[in-house]
Amino acid sequence: MPAAAADEIRGTTPGTAPVPLSVLDLVTVGAGRTASDALRTSVDIARLAESRGFHRYWVAEHHSMPGVASSSPAVILAHLAAHTERIRLGSGGVMLPNHAPLVIAEQFGTLEAMAPGRIDLGLGRAPAPTAPRRPPCAAATG
Repeated sequence: MPAAAADEIRGTTPGTAPVPLSVLDLVTVGAGRTASDALRTSVDIARLAESRGFHRYWVAEHHSMPGVASSSPAVILAHLAAHTERIRLGSGGVMLPNHAPLVIAEQFGTLEAMAPGRIDLGLGRAPAPTAPRRPPCAAATG
């Protein structure tokens, strides 16, 4: 298949792999590093993946893990969309028990408007994180 040809699976991103290749990023925070460092590294990896013809860059959602900075896939994807041009960007599972479905639909609709044809929404239903959470009203009452 010529590199410039488009099809339903591969889109228009050039590459030579016989199957579309993707990257899954947990936005890991290495020892002695910060979440800001991890996000900068994710931009670098996304740009490299795009330049090498990868089809998609997935961002996983994880909470309550000090070594992972991917608790907000929509925000990370907006940042990646601003720093890439062609690669498809997706959530490797927004966990619906953690979010109102309407909010997710609106966030990803906005992302699609910002980066037309490049945004993919992956959904999951894993249980909510095990770390204790205060009810929303607890923050207001002390």
